[in-house]
Amino acid sequence: MKPDFEPEPTDEERRSKSGCRSWLTPLWHGLDLGLRRALPGRCNFCLAPATQERPWCEACFESLPWNLPACPSCAEPQPMGSHADRLCGHCLTRPLALVRSRVPLRYEGEVAQLMQRFKFHASPRAGNVLLELLELGLPPHALAWPEALIPVPLHPRRARERGFDQADWLSRRLAARHGLRLQKAKRHHHTPSQRGLDRVERFRNLRDAFVIPAELPARVALLDDVMTTGATLDALARACLAAGAREVEAWAVARTPL
Repeated sequence: MKPDFEPEPTDEERRSKSGCRSWLTPLWHGLDLGLRRALPGRCNFCLAPATQERPWCEACFESLPWNLPACPSCAEPQPMGSHADRLCGHCLTRPLALVRSRVPLRYEGEVAQLMQRFKFHASPRAGNVLLELLELGLPPHALAWPEALIPVPLHPRRARERGFDQADWLSRRLAARHGLRLQKAKRHHHTPSQRGLDRVERFRNLRDAFVIPAELPARVALLDDVMTTGATLDALARACLAAGAREVEAWAVARTPL
């Protein structure tokens, strides 16, 4: 008769699985890269022949809603011609606990559709396209800057409801590709959804929402899929500073225009 529970793995089994993952990760990454080079691909947006080694064609790539110019602190899109280093009015009034935010795209059009397939339908193809766009939006010096990478965590209850943690999915793959140390944060309490809340309510809703269970290094990058007002990333950044970090910056794929 089959038991009603699975026995806890032994320390030896855990070490074996961990060792297996450590050498399989670069193997799968190399296999994926080799297949993309060898097989003809189609643009994820228009189905035209894709640029070599990329899941898009040149025309669609250039027409994507790039987030330029943007506020360097909260990545809010700014009017054309704005100075690249000038803070927006919100950040001048209420500075975030972030040294900078790097968000290469705006959450609209094709990017919004791609994000919805990834976030709500767990599409790995959509996730890989978004991950590659994020990588291209992060210059080499930015990817080399953090001593730890922390995905914005879902509360366990929310994770069970959704069945998919998009920030964790992105961060694990980005860390593996670029040799980044992956660190975890926890939701201190289950916060109501941010949908329908104004800017002030969003910041209030997330006050003391996160806890870092271990001491952090000096430079930390936070990762989320979409940045709206910056309230979530600001709250997590403050928890990181309390855990020993000296500088925290935010990374996200797309920014919601206000």
